[in-house]
Amino acid sequence: MKSAWTLAIGLAVFTLTGCQSMSRDPLQTVDHVNLERFMGDWYVIASIPTFIEKDAYNAVESYELEDDGRIGTTFTFRAGGFDGREKRYTPTGFVTDRQSNAVWGMQFIWPFKAEYLVTYLSEDYGVTVISRNKRDYVWIMARTPQIPAATYQALVDRVKAQGYDVSQLREVPQSWPGTDGG
Repeated sequence: MKSAWTLAIGLAVFTLTGCQSMSRDPLQTVDHVNLERFMGDWYVIASIPTFIEKDAYNAVESYELEDDGRIGTTFTFRAGGFDGREKRYTPTGFVTDRQSNAVWGMQFIWPFKAEYLVTYLSEDYGVTVISRNKRDYVWIMARTPQIPAATYQALVDRVKAQGYDVSQLREVPQSWPGTDGG
């Protein structure tokens, strides 16, 4: 009986290892993120959303560099519409690659950290793309609630080139006083 279990476990490990080798190449992150410049508010322009943000409006991710090097994060949005109930989540970011500062773990619940890769960042720190090697979630974010259509399309094309199914992208409605959307 022991040998049957050993065989079953061995086959399971082999199968899982085989599946891992068939996965896509790791995503390329940006060369370097100046963390101080990256901190602040980022409007979520579009995403392949997680379950908590599927009906998000006015989604904003805010970062604050803490003294110990962690990234205090506040993610807020209105659920279901511009007048929907405000939702607020406060995960903590941990920079895991101090050479580039472009690879983070984002922790919503201890001890689990979600992969968070800065795969695009404009030179002026005005727009960014946050990706995951699994190609399951992605976020296009900007310092402003709206971006030019050509910029948006270029970012969608970039996400598609990373291997994402861009048909799953959802533009996040943004409407703020004093902007074109509000």
